[in-house]
Amino acid sequence: MSPLPQQPLSPLDGRYREAVSELGQHLSEAGLNRARVHVEVEWLIYLTDRQLFDSSPLTEENKASLRQVVRDFGQSDIDELAELEATTRHDVKAVEYYVRKRLTGLGLDRVAELTHFACTSEDINNLSYALTVRSAVRDVWLPKVAVLIEALQLRAVQHRDVAMLAHTHGQPATPTTVGKEFAVFVQRLRRIVTRIEGTEYLGKFSGATGTFAAHVAADPKQDWAAISREFVTSLGLEWNPLTTQIEPHDWQAELYQHMSHFNRVLHNLCTDVWTYISLGYFTQIPQAGATGSSTMPHKINPIRFENAEANLELSCAILDSLSQTLVTSRLQRDLTDSTTQRNIGVGFGHSLLALDNVVRGLGEIAVNYAKLADDLDGNWEILGEAIQTVIRAEVAAGRSSISDPYALLKDLTRGKRVGQIELVEFVSALDIGDDAKARLVALTPAGYTGLAAELVRFTE
Repeated sequence: MSPLPQQPLSPLDGRYREAVSELGQHLSEAGLNRARVHVEVEWLIYLTDRQLFDSSPLTEENKASLRQVVRDFGQSDIDELAELEATTRHDVKAVEYYVRKRLTGLGLDRVAELTHFACTSEDINNLSYALTVRSAVRDVWLPKVAVLIEALQLRAVQHRDVAMLAHTHGQPATPTTVGKEFAVFVQRLRRIVTRIEGTEYLGKFSGATGTFAAHVAADPKQDWAAISREFVTSLGLEWNPLTTQIEPHDWQAELYQHMSHFNRVLHNLCTDVWTYISLGYFTQIPQAGATGSSTMPHKINPIRFENAEANLELSCAILDSLSQTLVTSRLQRDLTDSTTQRNIGVGFGHSLLALDNVVRGLGEIAVNYAKLADDLDGNWEILGEAIQTVIRAEVAAGRSSISDPYALLKDLTRGKRVGQIELVEFVSALDIGDDAKARLVALTPAGYTGLAAELVRFTE
């Protein structure tokens, strides 16, 4: 058997590439290297703008040319860095040499020694990861989340009045509405999104062990802490003054925990929708050319939600591992975070793929109004809750002398099918006020939804 041509190992780079490819602009090795070049260039410009070590400010043309290197970063640059790293066996050193070569090309050899000045690799890396993770969250993941929540919100509003038999412990329970159940997920997901949007993207820039030792040795007169703060914040990041060689990654752990929480709530939505489909409350809209089973022609499987479930679980596994691993570094530095962080994009990718599947899945289902009505009409015994509660109110108000209303309704309804006729007869014989009796006689399962429809407004 002849060997296959080189193939992607991860399905995110193969089968599912189209759904997640935008993340590659940020969380791929190439995206990380572009961010590294960006940080190195901006640090060089920062130093020369302030004429540190008797340097002169670069011309605006020179600055624009260096920044254009970042904007035009493409395949030839990716290949060049790969060749440099093959020699240096060090990714960040390769970036330094890459930037130096650009300086030579611009006739700026006089400032070449300020490239990567007083930096440990992690000074560059931590800022680069913060920038790429931030852009991946804000420019890719959150916009997809917004599409999902909008789709859920639309269904919450459209179906706010559509009564549906609820199920607690898998058994018929007090009715709700389809819209209210969608609204629950809108509220839950929005709350987590608020926390993700509030993420602090921290950065350090303080040398080999976070002490500014080399900086002070080079120029003890400078306020290096102030310089570090100004540079880090100029990149749009929050400055962390107290670190070891690495930024401790606590902000990353917090972000990934919030994303895992989001994933798990979305997973709950998937299992609920899957169950509603199984119950017949939602029907699946046939897609032209699609096949549900290789042997059963009638099948339309809820594959979007099943695919999403699996990818959410994979995403959580990776993001949870990142959260646990990244917060520990032996003494002032070890490399466990280095290889771990290279998988950030994988964790994001599986979550993004799930989001895509859920949004598409929601567009392929419809409410089965007839089935909802049939199930409600077939479970009149759920009104036992309403009847015993009204009796209690009547007893409390002195309009009834019935003792233990709960036991009374339990005897009538528990484990039994009770229809409209039986309930009306039962209520008509109760010792309660006429107004209460009239309300109960008029009550139906479809009308027993309380404030469900009104509660949807809290998501608007």
